[in-house]
Amino acid sequence: MAKSLISPGQTATVQQTTQSGSGITTSAASTSLFPKVKVANVSDLQTGKWISFNYPLEETPNLIAKLGQKAQGGVGPDSDIVAFSQICQHLGCIYGFVASGASPSCDSSYTAPGPVGYCCCHGTVYDFVNGAKVVSGPSPRPAPQVILEFDGSTGDIYATGMTAPTIFGHDTGSNDVSNDLQGGTPVSG
Repeated sequence: MAKSLISPGQTATVQQTTQSGSGITTSAASTSLFPKVKVANVSDLQTGKWISFNYPLEETPNLIAKLGQKAQGGVGPDSDIVAFSQICQHLGCIYGFVASGASPSCDSSYTAPGPVGYCCCHGTVYDFVNGAKVVSGPSPRPAPQVILEFDGSTGDIYATGMTAPTIFGHDTGSNDVSNDLQGGTPVSG
């Protein structure tokens, strides 16, 4: 039986964390239902490269990337570090990161106009600068963003929650992100 951090029907509230200078700004309520997990250190990240990690469940892959330009929900010294669910919102394929000016391995005719997520299954393109908004392809929704917290004194980056919509397969399309915490094994902080 799968473990769950919450009871059915319980609602998680989402926070948006932004960083400017050396301070962290948090708006809305706490994501206390989600685990706080270190996913990287700013020194681990290079512009145009990505690292994969699982969050909030061991079965849900995500990617974190340093985009090289300020991004919606971005953290770090340049507000350019973002993370998103790596499960495509169309049919649940795993998509990859494509840096600005590069092409995905599955489609050499496509050149990314900026940092994007590209799904080789059916061609959905997610704009990582603008909250993984769908810019082309069949996905009906943006990829859920991992809410990140940056510790300016250590450079550590923590995942603290998820934004709507839910991760594909977790009450797909719902705005109740507490569903992201069900149906698998929670990661440990």
